[in-house]
Order: sequence, then structure tokens, then C-alpha cells
Amino acid sequence: MTVTKMSWRPTYRSSKFRNVYGKVGNREHCFDGIPITKNVHDNHFCAVNSKFLAVVTESSGGGSFIVIPVPQSGRLDSHYPKVCGHQGNVLDIKWNPFFENIVASCSEDTSVRVWEIPEGGLRHNMTEAVLELYGHSRRVGVIEWHPTSSGILFSAGYDYKILIWNLEIGEPVKMIDCHTDVILSMSFNTDGSLLATSCKDKKLRVIEPRSGTVLQQASYKNHRVNRVVFLGNMKRLLTTGVSRWNTRQIALWDQEDLSMPIVEEDIDGLSGLLFPFYDADTHMLYLAGKGDGNIRYFEITTEKPYLQYLMEFRSPAPQKGLGVMPKHGLNVGACEVYRFYKLVTLKGLIEPISMIVPRRSDTYQEDIYPMTAGTEPALSASEWLSGINRDPVLISLKEGYQRPHQLVFKAPVKEKKSVVVNGIDLLENIPPRTENELLRVFFRQQDELRRLKEELTTKDVRIRQLELELNNLKNVSPNNV
Repeated sequence: MTVTKMSWRPTYRSSKFRNVYGKVGNREHCFDGIPITKNVHDNHFCAVNSKFLAVVTESSGGGSFIVIPVPQSGRLDSHYPKVCGHQGNVLDIKWNPFFENIVASCSEDTSVRVWEIPEGGLRHNMTEAVLELYGHSRRVGVIEWHPTSSGILFSAGYDYKILIWNLEIGEPVKMIDCHTDVILSMSFNTDGSLLATSCKDKKLRVIEPRSGTVLQQASYKNHRVNRVVFLGNMKRLLTTGVSRWNTRQIALWDQEDLSMPIVEEDIDGLSGLLFPFYDADTHMLYLAGKGDGNIRYFEITTEKPYLQYLMEFRSPAPQKGLGVMPKHGLNVGACEVYRFYKLVTLKGLIEPISMIVPRRSDTYQEDIYPMTAGTEPALSASEWLSGINRDPVLISLKEGYQRPHQLVFKAPVKEKKSVVVNGIDLLENIPPRTENELLRVFFRQQDELRRLKEELTTKDVRIRQLELELNNLKNVSPNNV
């Protein structure tokens, strides 16, 4: 199979998204005075839903993030309350797609925590999580909620393992152990039956998550994969990465044959990581470079040339990360098809960027707002774990989406002290979480070392005695026996 090289020459084809433009929110719609984290980890440090904006902040003595109700834009008070229960830097945060007050975070302290944010936001610092999940032996870099099941959370750690957590019982139920280096990103197909991962070992994998079986694996030398995203139900994957000549690249893959990309295209010679965002409703792909101010966008089709370059949103302010508003939080009256929340670290600013289809009519535009995934889970955690797959429950955005009823998140009561997954007790080697715990572990290990040294010395003496006895026996002649 030959790899197709895309042409940047514009091909004139009819597209309703050809003139999509980016519009930055007015100053009063921006969030100002936010001490955005200076951590260099390659994540977005930002998550948003129709109610809240969560941002990882710079803090001393542990990790914290702030949660701001979306309507409460403007300048933030310097004493604004934080979510601050982690003992190490927070590396990733994600809102639950079905419970809009539930947010998960993962940290350098090896834990994953699930928090319940009260209606209207925080009144004071929150230190108590609804669930504290321990199972990784090293820091946890990436978390992802399952797209159709209400209580399944995936976490990827620097121990090269992915744990699947069943939040109905508050325990890990599966460990995916097929990676040989740090997992960089995870992405699900539409019904959550397949998981794609990119890894520091430069391999792209498609995994059946319940069994942990690797269905496809790519080791294509000309494209070092950084980030991967499933392209909805198109049976395609898109990756961003670096070419052999260190130029930034994107590549399109057939999910059932990862031997070679269908298309690969050089983007530019900059060094920042390229974050891909895919909108399955409009088939639009957005590419945002870390440290760039620009967002390029493309339309993806099933026929050649597959990737149709549309336009580029330009801004002088570099972005550290980007949060994306779910579809039901968009302004359909303004023909808004996508909304980013851009972190501008130098200014302590978060600005919304709306992607708008220019239309003259004020009526609802059915063709740019097809039925989309809503906030109702398609199945429970136990149903998904038993092998059932279901597509997302779809909603219409016409007349403004109103949630039919509010789901309530129930945290399990945890008493169990050992967690065995794949025959390994994950809680056996949990790192200490406080200074006192650290000292206790240190002194316990010192005692253990002393005991082992004494045991070793005793055994050495015994070995020497036995060797002498053996030599004496050898020296005795058979005549004297």
C-alpha cells in the first residue's frame, strides 16, 4: 500500500463548513487572574462542561485545581476556593459526561480521585474526594471516562499500565499491561468497544479494553506518534506526531490495518506538540499546537483526498492547553459548532474561542446540528463489563437542550483493603501519602534491612562451616574410613 501525500493546493468542492471562522469571546466572557499551572506535562490542564470550567493551578505543597461556574466569567478573586486534596501535582482532569457535577483528577501522588462539585460551585476549599483510587505504583498521567457507560473510568500511569475502574464498587476491575513505555494518550470509538493508545515506545495500538487484547499495532518508522483520536464511526484513526525529519505531521489510519497510514501530511517545522480534536457531528478536525496561537481546521471525508484543509484561526497569544465545550453547551442560535477554552499562561487568562458557521437565517440549522450524544448513559458499568456494547443515547439540540432528569452519583462504601487484579495485589506497594507515613515506611524498611543483613551474615558463617566439613571429609583417605 502506498502512502498518499496530501496537497495543500485548494480543491474547490462544496462544503457548508468552508467558511467557518473562529471568534474570541469578549473580555467580559474571559476568565482572568487565574494562576495557571507551570507544569510542563503535555496535557490540557483544563476541562469544561455546560456548568463548570476546571483548571489546574500553580500551588505549593500538593496539587490543586479550581472549578468556576461557566456563567461567572471575569476576574477571579485571589482567594477563590480550590479543590486541593492531592499530595502531588495534578496532571489531568476530566468531567464525567453523564454527571455534570462529577470530575476526576489524577496526580503525581499515584492516585486518581473523583470529586463532587456542589451546585453553584465551591464556597470553600475542597479536600475530601468522593472516591480515592489507588492502584498505580507510579504517577498517573492520563484519565478518560468511558463514552457510553456511566461508571467506568480509565487511568494510564507511568508504570506503563492502564487500569479500568468500576466506580459502582470503587475498585479497579482490569489491568491492561501491553505497553513498554509511558502511555501518552487514549481515545475511544463511538460505543467504547475499542480503545486506541499512543505510547512513548512510538507504537500505535488498537485494544479491546475488556480483555486487554491488542487487535492492531503500528510501528511505522516514518511517523512517530504522539496523540491519537478515533474518527467516530468512520473506522479511521488520526494521529499527530513527528516525521523522520522532525517536522510536525498528521497521519490517517484504517483501524483494521495499521501497517501503513492511508495519508500522511507534514504540517510545519515547529516543535510544540499538536493536539487533535475531532467533531464527529460535522466531521471536522481541529489541530492546535502547544505553544502556538493558531488552530488549523480540516474536513474529513471517506473519499480522496480524505483531509480537506479549510482555514486557520490565528492569535498572537500562545496556548498551553485547550478545553472543549460539549455539544449541548453550545449556542445553536449563533450557529456555533465548536467552542474551545484556551489557556494563556503568561496572562493568567482563559478565553473562549467559538467556531461559527456564517448563516444569515436566525432559524435552527438542522444540517449543521445532527442528533448528537447527550448526557444519558447508554448502559451501566456492570452491563459494559459483561460484554454489552451500545451506541450513545442521542439528543436533538433544537429548542435548546433541556436535561430530562438529573442523575445522582452514588459513591460506594469502601472497606476492602486489598485489590487484586490479574493476580497482582495493587495496594501492596502503594507509595506513602504523608510525611509520617513516609517516616514509618522508612524505619520499617531500615529494620527489615538490618534483619536481612544479620540473616545473611549467619548464613555466610554456616556456609563456611559446611565447606570446611566437606573439605575434611574429602581429605580423609578411604583406608581410614
